[in-house]
Amino acid sequence: MRSGPIHARLPGPLVLLGFGSVAQGTLPLLLRHLDISPEAITVITAGHHGLAEPPAYGARVIHKALTPDNHRQVLQPLLPPGAFLLNLSVDVSSIALVELCQEAGAFYLDTCIEPWAGGYVDASVPMGERSNYALREAALALRKRFAHGPTAVVAHGANPGLVSYFVKQALIDLQHEITGETGVPDTREGWARLAMRLGVRMIHIAEHDTQVPSRAKRVGEFVNTWSCDGFAGEGMQPAELGWGTHEHALPHDGHRHESGCGASIYLERPGATVRVRSWTPLEGPYHGFLITHNESISITDYLTLREGTRVVYRPTCHYAYHPCDAAVVSLHELAGRNFRMQQSQRVIRDEIVSGIDELGVLLAGHARNAYWYGSQLSIDEARRLAPYNGATSLQVCAAVLAGIVWAIEHPRAGVVEADDMDYARALAIARPYLGPVVGRYTDWTPLTDRSHLFPEETDSSDPWQFVNVRVA
Repeated sequence: MRSGPIHARLPGPLVLLGFGSVAQGTLPLLLRHLDISPEAITVITAGHHGLAEPPAYGARVIHKALTPDNHRQVLQPLLPPGAFLLNLSVDVSSIALVELCQEAGAFYLDTCIEPWAGGYVDASVPMGERSNYALREAALALRKRFAHGPTAVVAHGANPGLVSYFVKQALIDLQHEITGETGVPDTREGWARLAMRLGVRMIHIAEHDTQVPSRAKRVGEFVNTWSCDGFAGEGMQPAELGWGTHEHALPHDGHRHESGCGASIYLERPGATVRVRSWTPLEGPYHGFLITHNESISITDYLTLREGTRVVYRPTCHYAYHPCDAAVVSLHELAGRNFRMQQSQRVIRDEIVSGIDELGVLLAGHARNAYWYGSQLSIDEARRLAPYNGATSLQVCAAVLAGIVWAIEHPRAGVVEADDMDYARALAIARPYLGPVVGRYTDWTPLTDRSHLFPEETDSSDPWQFVNVRVA
């Protein structure tokens, strides 16, 4: 399996929880770049992931669904001190797993802060408490309980995760372009001051996926380039966005949170029903979904600048996601079914015939208007770079690898997010798997070419107001 540099040696066994599209694509990268044998790896999977299951390369496989009642019984014997729990599952509580790993002395990484099954859509729970904001606050509250404990990296995939590194690199690029300076901040406050000094008002996680399968979506089928359950679940959560200090007015359906960092707001609508305007270099202007994601909150929180208790600077930040066309139609059908999931689900990978996943960050409102920085990975290149991957999954897998390496190199960091980690080290590890990584400036704004076509509410005094970005 070796065909690349060894980045780190795992100090103990590895438990891989879940074996869907991301886990299947990640396993060969771990065997390629970590000093570990397949015999030291245990895969735990409940199955039903919608993909033909590839070989586990000699790893032990346990077919078991984890629940609040059995997760400790199943996992504790597999997690001696120094073990690594890589959680790439859905419907298993991240909070419960982090607690278990801290008690066991084991490392931990996930790509999304998950609740137990049903937590996203439990109508008995107030909408604000089903948000990613609430999940993030609960995860970060573990920092005080487990200060300097074994490193637990939460929300570290492509997004959330990799895109936080893109933001920092984009800020360095903008600094050189606008001011001619080349320094790199070494504190959280330093990054926030740099973003404020550059005039960054809005950050989009701007992703446009053009991958096409050989077999079209059928009626009553949910099709996606990654987890169908994962995408549907986050689409049913309330739309969320980091809320900037430059914004003139709260949306009519917007709500602030009563506790926590206060960096974001939520809308009284599922994210799958809210569309926003954004831009990527290959697609140009497009409409994406305002799907809630951890990075919308963490990036805004990280770049918040305070003077005492007063917030003096904070950018607006949100996801603007256009999945592949088959997933767009699937989401439209799901909404029409009042968010009752289709009985048939299909994750596409081997049947993809063409397309690119263009994933990056659009930093806007500064002297150069807007700057996009990110990955333009095609399905053909993804297949050349790693087995069992499409363009979408490989961007995630590369970030997972980078997060694991950083955790091993910093074994007592406690609970961390990507924003807390070394962006240059992570990009160096992930970049060989990201295809072309480019930066592009644009004069596009959400008001471009709209005056005679869209009589909806706008704020012409500042194109980078959220009211201009949101599609009415």
